[in-house]
Amino acid sequence: MSPRWEPNPNIRRGRTVVYTLHAHLVFTPKYRRGPFTDEILTRCEEIMRTVCADFETELVEFNGERDHVHLLVHYPPKVAISRLVGSLKGVSARRLRQEFPGHIRKYLWGAHFWSPSYFAASCGGA
Repeated sequence: MSPRWEPNPNIRRGRTVVYTLHAHLVFTPKYRRGPFTDEILTRCEEIMRTVCADFETELVEFNGERDHVHLLVHYPPKVAISRLVGSLKGVSARRLRQEFPGHIRKYLWGAHFWSPSYFAASCGGA
């Protein structure tokens, strides 16, 4: 390797690819009713980190407010964002409803936790 070359931890390598792909994702709960507390946001982050690990992605940053959550995800090119989002929303909805049934039932009714839509933006430099 060239002595001028400095390894960058944000650039990942696969067998035939070198990449640094980041996506900014925003999810809102159904009706935007605001069911999140600090405890629920903390648990939501833990669940989403586990799902990201299953997809061989990294949850770089997680932040949320009462009525939405933001995620910054570093993902490989083989991962489809739509499949990742489906798993993140599905697993987190199921687990949060199991672990906080009384609180969530006050804000959301029916079988849905997340709104069916989401925001996704690519981010990073070329």
